[in-house]
Amino acid sequence: MTQKKPLSGAGYFFQGFSLAFTPGIRRFVVIPLFVNLILMGVLFTFTLSQLHHWINHWLAFIPQWLSWLSYLLWPLLGIGILIICSYFFSTLANWIAAPFNGLLSEHLEAKLTGQTPPDEGIMDAVKDLPRVFKREVQKLGYYLPKALGLLLLLWIPLIGQTLGPLLWFLFSAWMMGIQYCDYPFDNHRVNFLNMKETLRKNKGLTTSFGGIVMFFTLTPFLNLFVMPVAVCGATAMWVDKYKTQLGRY
Repeated sequence: MTQKKPLSGAGYFFQGFSLAFTPGIRRFVVIPLFVNLILMGVLFTFTLSQLHHWINHWLAFIPQWLSWLSYLLWPLLGIGILIICSYFFSTLANWIAAPFNGLLSEHLEAKLTGQTPPDEGIMDAVKDLPRVFKREVQKLGYYLPKALGLLLLLWIPLIGQTLGPLLWFLFSAWMMGIQYCDYPFDNHRVNFLNMKETLRKNKGLTTSFGGIVMFFTLTPFLNLFVMPVAVCGATAMWVDKYKTQLGRY
Protein backbone atom coordinates (compact mmCIF):
# COMPACT_ATOMS: atom_id res chain seq x y z
CA MET A 1 0.00 0.00 0.00
CA THR A 2 1.70 3.19 -1.17
CA GLN A 3 1.21 6.38 0.77
CA LYS A 4 2.50 9.88 0.18
CA LYS A 5 4.91 10.63 2.98
CA PRO A 6 4.00 13.81 4.88
CA LEU A 7 6.83 15.92 6.22
CA SER A 8 5.19 17.21 9.39
CA GLY A 9 3.63 15.81 12.54
CA ALA A 10 0.31 17.37 11.55
CA GLY A 11 0.57 15.66 8.16
CA TYR A 12 0.91 12.26 9.79
CA PHE A 13 -2.08 12.94 12.03
CA PHE A 14 -4.32 13.88 9.09
CA GLN A 15 -3.08 10.85 7.19
CA GLY A 16 -4.35 8.84 10.15
CA PHE A 17 -7.94 9.85 9.29
CA SER A 18 -7.84 8.07 5.95
CA LEU A 19 -5.80 5.13 7.23
CA ALA A 20 -8.18 4.43 10.13
CA PHE A 21 -11.06 3.66 7.78
CA THR A 22 -9.31 1.69 5.04
CA PRO A 23 -10.58 -1.83 4.26
CA GLY A 24 -9.05 -4.45 6.51
CA ILE A 25 -8.24 -1.88 9.21
CA ARG A 26 -11.70 -0.63 10.18
CA ARG A 27 -12.49 -3.67 12.34
CA PHE A 28 -9.46 -2.95 14.55
CA VAL A 29 -10.66 0.62 15.06
CA VAL A 30 -14.00 -0.37 16.61
CA ILE A 31 -12.88 -1.10 20.20
CA PRO A 32 -10.51 1.92 20.61
CA LEU A 33 -13.18 4.13 19.06
CA PHE A 34 -15.88 2.79 21.40
CA VAL A 35 -13.69 3.27 24.50
CA ASN A 36 -12.88 6.83 23.44
CA LEU A 37 -16.51 7.67 22.66
CA ILE A 38 -17.67 6.63 26.11
CA LEU A 39 -14.85 8.05 28.25
CA MET A 40 -14.20 11.31 26.41
CA GLY A 41 -17.91 11.99 26.05
CA VAL A 42 -18.69 11.54 29.76
CA LEU A 43 -15.54 13.10 31.21
CA PHE A 44 -15.45 16.08 28.87
CA THR A 45 -19.07 16.88 29.67
CA PHE A 46 -18.23 16.82 33.39
CA THR A 47 -15.17 19.06 32.94
CA LEU A 48 -17.08 21.67 30.93
CA SER A 49 -19.84 21.72 33.54
CA GLN A 50 -17.31 22.45 36.33
CA LEU A 51 -14.91 24.70 34.42
CA HIS A 52 -16.48 28.02 35.44
CA HIS A 53 -16.43 27.08 39.14
CA TRP A 54 -12.79 25.89 39.06
CA ILE A 55 -11.51 29.01 37.31
CA ASN A 56 -13.35 31.41 39.60
CA HIS A 57 -11.96 29.54 42.62
CA TRP A 58 -8.42 29.90 41.24
CA LEU A 59 -8.87 33.60 40.42
CA ALA A 60 -9.93 34.24 44.03
CA PHE A 61 -6.23 33.99 44.98
CA ILE A 62 -5.38 37.11 42.92
CA PRO A 63 -4.99 40.29 45.05
CA GLN A 64 -7.80 42.82 44.70
CA TRP A 65 -5.54 45.45 43.13
CA LEU A 66 -4.75 42.99 40.32
CA SER A 67 -8.37 42.01 39.72
CA TRP A 68 -8.25 43.59 36.24
CA LEU A 69 -5.98 40.70 35.23
CA SER A 70 -8.88 38.27 35.57
CA TYR A 71 -10.06 39.18 32.05
CA LEU A 72 -6.70 38.03 30.68
CA LEU A 73 -6.21 35.05 32.99
CA TRP A 74 -9.71 33.55 32.62
CA PRO A 75 -9.17 32.23 29.08
CA LEU A 76 -5.57 31.18 29.87
CA LEU A 77 -6.68 29.21 32.92
CA GLY A 78 -9.55 27.71 30.95
CA ILE A 79 -7.19 26.47 28.26
CA GLY A 80 -4.75 25.19 30.90
CA ILE A 81 -7.42 23.23 32.76
CA LEU A 82 -8.79 21.75 29.53
CA ILE A 83 -5.28 20.66 28.51
CA ILE A 84 -4.61 19.00 31.88
CA CYS A 85 -7.98 17.24 31.94
CA SER A 86 -7.68 16.20 28.30
CA TYR A 87 -4.35 14.55 28.93
CA PHE A 88 -5.62 12.66 31.97
CA PHE A 89 -8.78 11.59 30.16
CA SER A 90 -6.90 10.42 27.09
CA THR A 91 -4.39 8.61 29.33
CA LEU A 92 -7.22 6.76 31.05
CA ALA A 93 -8.76 5.86 27.69
CA ASN A 94 -5.38 4.69 26.41
CA TRP A 95 -4.85 2.48 29.46
CA ILE A 96 -8.13 0.71 28.78
CA ALA A 97 -7.65 0.48 25.01
CA ALA A 98 -3.84 -0.07 25.02
CA PRO A 99 -3.80 -3.72 23.87
CA PHE A 100 -6.31 -2.98 21.11
CA ASN A 101 -4.36 0.11 20.00
CA GLY A 102 -1.29 -2.10 19.73
CA LEU A 103 -3.24 -4.56 17.61
CA LEU A 104 -4.49 -1.75 15.37
CA SER A 105 -0.95 -0.43 14.93
CA GLU A 106 0.41 -3.89 14.15
CA HIS A 107 -2.12 -4.64 11.42
CA LEU A 108 -1.84 -1.17 9.90
CA GLU A 109 1.95 -1.47 9.73
CA ALA A 110 1.60 -4.80 7.88
CA LYS A 111 -0.77 -3.13 5.41
CA LEU A 112 1.50 -0.12 4.87
CA THR A 113 4.59 -2.27 4.29
CA GLY A 114 2.88 -4.95 2.21
CA GLN A 115 3.70 -7.68 4.72
CA THR A 116 1.45 -10.54 5.81
CA PRO A 117 -0.79 -9.36 8.68
CA PRO A 118 0.04 -11.01 12.03
CA ASP A 119 -2.09 -14.00 12.93
CA GLU A 120 -3.33 -12.41 16.13
CA GLY A 121 -6.75 -11.39 17.32
CA ILE A 122 -8.42 -9.77 20.31
CA MET A 123 -7.74 -12.72 22.62
CA ASP A 124 -4.02 -12.49 21.86
CA ALA A 125 -4.15 -8.80 22.75
CA VAL A 126 -5.86 -9.61 26.06
CA LYS A 127 -3.17 -12.21 26.90
CA ASP A 128 -0.53 -9.52 26.35
CA LEU A 129 -2.08 -7.22 28.97
CA PRO A 130 0.65 -7.57 31.68
CA ARG A 131 3.41 -6.44 29.30
CA VAL A 132 1.26 -3.67 27.83
CA PHE A 133 0.29 -2.29 31.24
CA LYS A 134 3.92 -2.40 32.37
CA ARG A 135 4.71 -0.10 29.46
CA GLU A 136 1.87 2.23 30.41
CA VAL A 137 3.26 2.40 33.96
CA GLN A 138 6.66 3.41 32.53
CA LYS A 139 5.04 6.26 30.64
CA LEU A 140 3.17 7.34 33.75
CA GLY A 141 6.40 7.25 35.77
CA TYR A 142 8.01 9.53 33.20
CA TYR A 143 5.03 11.88 33.17
CA LEU A 144 4.17 12.36 36.86
CA PRO A 145 7.34 14.08 38.22
CA LYS A 146 7.34 16.62 35.40
CA ALA A 147 3.60 17.17 35.68
CA LEU A 148 3.98 17.75 39.43
CA GLY A 149 6.62 20.41 38.79
CA LEU A 150 4.37 22.17 36.31
CA LEU A 151 1.44 21.91 38.70
CA LEU A 152 3.49 23.66 41.40
CA LEU A 153 4.41 26.34 38.87
CA LEU A 154 0.70 27.10 38.39
CA TRP A 155 0.49 28.19 42.03
CA ILE A 156 3.10 30.94 41.59
CA PRO A 157 1.17 34.23 41.26
CA LEU A 158 1.13 35.78 37.79
CA ILE A 159 3.99 33.67 36.38
CA GLY A 160 2.11 30.43 36.97
CA GLN A 161 -1.14 31.70 35.49
CA THR A 162 0.52 33.16 32.36
CA LEU A 163 3.53 30.94 31.61
CA GLY A 164 2.04 27.79 33.16
CA PRO A 165 -0.66 27.05 30.52
CA LEU A 166 1.88 27.44 27.69
CA LEU A 167 4.35 25.05 29.33
CA TRP A 168 1.50 22.62 30.04
CA PHE A 169 0.55 22.64 26.37
CA LEU A 170 4.12 22.03 25.16
CA PHE A 171 4.70 19.26 27.68
CA SER A 172 1.31 17.68 26.97
CA ALA A 173 2.02 17.82 23.22
CA TRP A 174 5.34 16.02 23.82
CA MET A 175 3.62 13.42 25.99
CA MET A 176 0.85 12.89 23.44
CA GLY A 177 3.54 12.24 20.85
CA ILE A 178 5.18 9.69 23.15
CA GLN A 179 1.83 8.10 24.02
CA TYR A 180 0.83 7.29 20.46
CA CYS A 181 4.26 6.70 18.92
CA ASP A 182 4.82 4.13 21.65
CA TYR A 183 2.41 1.61 20.09
CA PRO A 184 4.49 0.76 16.99
CA PHE A 185 7.73 1.04 18.99
CA ASP A 186 6.41 -1.34 21.61
CA ASN A 187 5.16 -3.80 18.98
CA HIS A 188 8.81 -4.13 17.93
CA ARG A 189 9.97 -4.42 21.55
CA VAL A 190 11.94 -1.17 21.46
CA ASN A 191 12.40 -0.38 25.15
CA PHE A 192 10.97 2.84 26.57
CA LEU A 193 14.34 4.57 27.06
CA ASN A 194 15.46 3.92 23.48
CA MET A 195 12.09 5.03 22.14
CA LYS A 196 12.22 8.26 24.13
CA GLU A 197 15.76 9.04 22.93
CA THR A 198 14.82 8.32 19.30
CA LEU A 199 11.80 10.62 19.52
CA ARG A 200 13.87 13.32 21.24
CA LYS A 201 16.20 13.40 18.22
CA ASN A 202 13.09 14.31 16.21
CA LYS A 203 11.50 16.41 18.93
CA GLY A 204 9.92 18.93 16.55
CA LEU A 205 8.17 16.17 14.61
CA THR A 206 7.03 14.40 17.79
CA THR A 207 5.80 17.59 19.50
CA SER A 208 4.01 18.90 16.41
CA PHE A 209 2.26 15.55 16.04
CA GLY A 210 1.32 15.58 19.73
CA GLY A 211 0.24 19.20 19.47
CA ILE A 212 -2.29 18.53 16.73
CA VAL A 213 -3.53 15.52 18.72
CA MET A 214 -3.98 17.87 21.70
CA PHE A 215 -5.87 20.38 19.56
CA PHE A 216 -8.31 17.75 18.34
CA THR A 217 -8.61 16.31 21.86
CA LEU A 218 -9.78 19.76 23.00
CA THR A 219 -12.28 20.05 20.13
CA PRO A 220 -15.81 18.83 20.98
CA PHE A 221 -17.09 15.95 18.83
CA LEU A 222 -13.76 15.59 16.98
CA ASN A 223 -12.13 14.49 20.24
CA LEU A 224 -14.30 11.37 20.17
CA PHE A 225 -12.35 10.06 17.15
CA VAL A 226 -8.84 11.11 18.13
CA MET A 227 -7.51 7.85 19.59
CA PRO A 228 -7.63 5.49 16.59
CA VAL A 229 -6.69 8.31 14.20
CA ALA A 230 -3.63 9.19 16.30
CA VAL A 231 -2.60 5.51 16.50
CA CYS A 232 -2.77 5.25 12.71
CA GLY A 233 -0.88 8.51 12.21
CA ALA A 234 1.86 7.46 14.63
CA THR A 235 2.15 4.08 12.88
CA ALA A 236 2.59 5.78 9.51
CA MET A 237 5.30 7.94 11.10
CA TRP A 238 7.02 4.79 12.41
CA VAL A 239 7.00 3.18 8.97
CA ASP A 240 8.32 6.32 7.22
CA LYS A 241 10.80 7.60 9.82
CA TYR A 242 11.87 5.01 12.37
CA LYS A 243 11.43 1.44 11.13
CA THR A 244 14.54 1.39 8.92
CA GLN A 245 16.43 3.75 11.22
CA LEU A 246 16.17 1.25 14.08
CA GLY A 247 16.73 -1.77 11.84
CA ARG A 248 13.20 -3.20 12.28
CA TYR A 249 12.48 -4.80 8.90
